[in-house]
Amino acid sequence: MAILDSKGRLFGKVNILDLGAALVMLLVAVAVFLVPGTSGSSVAQLGVQTKPVQVDTIVRGLTVSDPAALVQSLQESKKVNVIIRNQPYGELDVVGVKQLPRSVAVPQPDGTVISLPDPRPELDFTLDMMITLAGDAQMTDDGPVLGNNKVKVGTPLELEGQTFRFNAPVVGVRIQE
Repeated sequence: MAILDSKGRLFGKVNILDLGAALVMLLVAVAVFLVPGTSGSSVAQLGVQTKPVQVDTIVRGLTVSDPAALVQSLQESKKVNVIIRNQPYGELDVVGVKQLPRSVAVPQPDGTVISLPDPRPELDFTLDMMITLAGDAQMTDDGPVLGNNKVKVGTPLELEGQTFRFNAPVVGVRIQE
């Protein structure tokens, strides 16, 4: 009996192409399940330096029924959930919340311009504020990284608490030593 017959079968039973395909699938399964890759948590990587950072975010024109209560809620919460580019990061500490005044430029008869509080009643339900957040970030050559996302001026963050969820772009990043 020949090892390979005229139809390409080993010992007349197994097609050599089928055997090759089975071996390729077995090697792929071994590679996927047994060989370690580069995926996984980047926090567990050795040699990654972390430093504390403070991130300033600004909220402009947030419509809310009670702006003072929201500011007080943020100040008292001490932590806020952060979503960076639609990827949940986790919690950051709320270091400070500063309500920004709403003003309007008023031209004067002598040609100068002064800033006065905006008198429009609908602005009683509109809130501008600066929120300072703090946490530990991984340091790379490109700057601080939170949750595999670089955090730089202009990065869109989404802040979430028990009673709120709103967008707040980054306007400042300070790396603490």
